[in-house]
Amino acid sequence: MLRGISPVISPELLKVLSEMGHGDEIVFGDGNFPSGSHSKRLIRADGITITALLEAIMPFFPLDYTMEWSAVTSQYRVSEPEVWGRYRKILMTDPEGSKPFLVLPKAEFYKRASESYCVVATSESEGFANIILRKGVVRL
Repeated sequence: MLRGISPVISPELLKVLSEMGHGDEIVFGDGNFPSGSHSKRLIRADGITITALLEAIMPFFPLDYTMEWSAVTSQYRVSEPEVWGRYRKILMTDPEGSKPFLVLPKAEFYKRASESYCVVATSESEGFANIILRKGVVRL
């Protein structure tokens, strides 16, 4: 057991986050995301929401400051999903701050997810809650 590591972060997720390098992307898929068919590496986070996972990893996960966006999401139908506001607030804790989201059509989002380093399958129940983060570097 380690101090300061949230219990929502499994040892497997901690290992993957450590293995990821600059430019690698990780997907946090909601409960409806086809995680098994869109992943090279799949980590199950049953019973955990995406918001809880983002809150847990942001203290040590640097976002890629070279990008014009802070996260990638999938197009929504009518109005922006409420959960995105919570994501923005959490991502603001990154020293670079939060930037706009890159919103992709569903097919492009799924293709990008399939090419990501890892997909984390959560029990998130909110619609259009899938999100991709791109790992940056720790700037001293």
